[in-house]
Amino acid sequence: MNSVTARLKAVASPTIGLGCMNLSHGYGQPVSEAEGLRALEEAFEMGYRHFDTATLYGATANERLVGKALAGKRDEFLLASKCGMAMDPALGKKVIDGRPATLRGQCEASLERLKTDHIDLYYLHRWDKGVPIEESVGELARLVAEGKIGAIGLSEVSAATLRRARAEHPIAAVQTEYSLWTRNPEIAVLEACREADTLFVAFSPLGRGFLAGAVRDSEGLVEGDVRVGMPRFSAENLSRNLGLLAELEAVAGELEVTSGQLALAWLRARGDDIIPIPGTRSIAHMRENLAADAVTLDAASVARLDALFTPERIAGARYGEALQAEIDTEEFA
Repeated sequence: MNSVTARLKAVASPTIGLGCMNLSHGYGQPVSEAEGLRALEEAFEMGYRHFDTATLYGATANERLVGKALAGKRDEFLLASKCGMAMDPALGKKVIDGRPATLRGQCEASLERLKTDHIDLYYLHRWDKGVPIEESVGELARLVAEGKIGAIGLSEVSAATLRRARAEHPIAAVQTEYSLWTRNPEIAVLEACREADTLFVAFSPLGRGFLAGAVRDSEGLVEGDVRVGMPRFSAENLSRNLGLLAELEAVAGELEVTSGQLALAWLRARGDDIIPIPGTRSIAHMRENLAADAVTLDAASVARLDALFTPERIAGARYGEALQAEIDTEEFA
């Protein structure tokens, strides 16, 4: 059992965590601080015990929000954050920087914003391909030794990069997009995680809201929403993908759950080492997602969903060229 799994068990966490990004970043205008604080406080009260944030989100605003909302509860949940990708105020844009001094500086600033002396799980948000992964992980290992972080994670890396990284220091978790309509981890990295008892954390497990029925018309996406530039959400591709959503909703109806709950239950059925962290701004949706922790699928239902969402049935790539260039994960031919 690795350190992150042990920590989750220690705080009696459900197998579904909360991605906090949506409150501050990526989906149009951020919510107000008051709304964000209320949402996070309600999430804790309803049972979430794994909260995931990052230096990047809201140009550090999300970490400040999480730190303020959960102050006084620090020993009762698993706190995850990320370094190596941040907004540069001078340049006015996102910068990926995996140099050791940068990672150390970001970690120390995150500790202040999060109002804590340690972060349970600290991810390299993106591998800076101009810096050997061993150098970035080596610095994170020194932060572990100093007690500033509990364990090291990597985000959006390939199996080959994971193996290089873990030769430098154990990697407790890999976080990558994984859902019914993004099944790239099944190519290689899931197997690589299992070789070394590395937890797999699935971000966007609801396909950025698509699998929960939240996006039915690309015209409804607002300025500043990351989905505007994602090929799967273009008008042409979305119209094709909505046929798959209809099939998913039909299965969900038969099982008397929502399509979002079904998508989360499918991920949980893929293995106990897979932890979905859906994000939402809606307290009602937080409650709905958490309830999927109690949904168990039989083998026939899992196989049915596997066959429904095969990669060749999905219209459009998950990222455009610019975002695709930032990641290291395997792609289907």
